Parts: sequence; structure tokens; C-alpha cells
Amino acid sequence: MFDWLGPGIYFWEANPQRGLDFARETALRKPNLIKDPFVVGAVLDLGLCLDLTTSTGIEWVRIAYDSLAKSAAAGGVALPRNSPDKLRRNLDCAVIRHLHSILESEHLPSVDSVKGVFTEGKPLYPDSGFDEQTHIQIVVRNPRCIKGVFRAPQ
Repeated sequence: MFDWLGPGIYFWEANPQRGLDFARETALRKPNLIKDPFVVGAVLDLGLCLDLTTSTGIEWVRIAYDSLAKSAAAGGVALPRNSPDKLRRNLDCAVIRHLHSILESEHLPSVDSVKGVFTEGKPLYPDSGFDEQTHIQIVVRNPRCIKGVFRAPQ
């Protein structure tokens, strides 16, 4: 549902408090799912990373979108849509998944991880360009990139 960077294991970069907040929010919405929220930290080697904080990463995604849009138009199929609040990013997820399929079909190395900035929450102050829950997310597609895990202190 919220896998905007595609399938894999999601992490907040250097932001255990946001991870804990998310776990607590989830526990309130789904009390049967999480009884005692806590944060698992990890040591990651991103390997071949599709880094959406770089011009190259952004260009790869633009190319994937153009390809997906052409395919959808040729097939008479509507593209998925992101939700207006940008929390459910079905289009973004479809584009990232399409990029993975392009790499595979071209026999290029697969991406081990994807990193992107997720803007979320209310503006910090009137006319602010900063949102209160903005964070960097990393999705690890290749589990070998996870070098170790630990329970983060609270």
C-alpha cells in the first residue's frame, strides 16, 4: 500500500524517532498488529542504489515513466494515480517497478536498493517549504545489503 519505492524492506535513514512514531501510529490504527512498538536499526550497504537524491537517479525514473506512459497509451490502459495527499503513491511505485523490469529486460544489473526523499506532514510554519515529517526512505531489495540489525534505544 505504501511501497512507493517498490517492493523490499523499508528503512528511515538516520531517523529512528520517525520510525518509532510510525510504529506507534500503526499500533493505534491496528492494535492487533503491533502491541509494543519499537525500532529496529540496521547497518546497510546500499550496493547498486537507485538514489533519487541525485540527477542520475531522477533521470532513470523519468525514462522509466516515459516508457510506462507509452506502454499504457499503446494498450489503452490508464496509468495508476498517486493519492492527492501523496501518501499512497501507486504511480510512483509502478514507475519504479517498471524501471526494474527495464533493467532486467536489457540484462543490466538489478538495483539492490532505492533511496528517496518523502515529504510528509504539515508545513512547519506558514508558507514553509519544510514539512514536519519529511524523511529519507531506503528500500532494500537485496537482503544481502543488510549487514546487521539491532534494537534501537528509545
